[in-house]
Amino acid sequence: MPRAVIAIGGNSLITDKDHQTVQDQYLAAGETDHHIAQLVKAGWEVAISHGNGPQVGFILRRSELSRHELHEVPLDVCGADTQGAIGYALQQNLINDFRAMGLAKQVATVVTQVEVSADDPAMLNPSKPIGTFFDEAEAKQRQEKEGWAVLEDAGRGWRRVVASPQPVRIVEIEAIRTLMDAGVIVIAVGGGGIPVVADENGDLHGVAAVIDKDLASAVLAKDINADLLLISTAVEKVALRFGTPEQEWVDRMTLSEVKQYLAEGTHFAEGSMAPKMRAVVQFLEGGGQRALITNPENIAKAIAGDTGTWIVHD
Repeated sequence: MPRAVIAIGGNSLITDKDHQTVQDQYLAAGETDHHIAQLVKAGWEVAISHGNGPQVGFILRRSELSRHELHEVPLDVCGADTQGAIGYALQQNLINDFRAMGLAKQVATVVTQVEVSADDPAMLNPSKPIGTFFDEAEAKQRQEKEGWAVLEDAGRGWRRVVASPQPVRIVEIEAIRTLMDAGVIVIAVGGGGIPVVADENGDLHGVAAVIDKDLASAVLAKDINADLLLISTAVEKVALRFGTPEQEWVDRMTLSEVKQYLAEGTHFAEGSMAPKMRAVVQFLEGGGQRALITNPENIAKAIAGDTGTWIVHD
């Protein structure tokens, strides 16, 4: 059976600013799950990863507002919380879809740690904004009292920034492989995984960092010998020179073309398509065969070759 990792963006669970509640996110997860269930019905083994940026932001905001009443929630624990909550929504919707289809498939969420290196250069250069916007005075106060790194964020206010290191190892990979080999649909490395570092004794400890979800998904895909890395995002296809009058939608790219476009730096926006394309490069160079980028509602059509952007070897 062909095997795929499907990476879902955290923002795809929030359709707009008026639909952000837990129930709204559950319904959005159900819409995406319906398309994934069709893929499973067609004979694919599937592992699902997901983003968690907005959801972690919500937890941090609640923690901020209640800090005079309750303890604040560390960032690594926020990631674990979202893995459980988002995984719950995804797996329940999938179980309901499988029951309606008459498929005897099991689904399990694995709370997943991803090891990063304490010596990663990103650890010395925090760059990923998270959580609440502050005025400059409060941000500097937090910096002094709590050791935060803070930066002004695009004229919108000051925010805490944390490191975004490279994923090195998925700690629970053997459990994930065992589940998949038993035919279980697995939800794993949510939010890029809970970032942990190993001390001199090999013991793991959580760190305040954010791992790119698509890069972690590429590691997962490589480690389970997936045939396909499918990145589900907001657009049906990838575009060159996105947002310009010369914008061009692309059906197919080769690995060397993607590397060239990334080097040119004018096609894919940072914080949007560029990390996804780097994840594709990592997967293909690590032995993967094919990658596909499309939006959730077109997953089945894209797998059939009717839409989406395929990235393949030269």
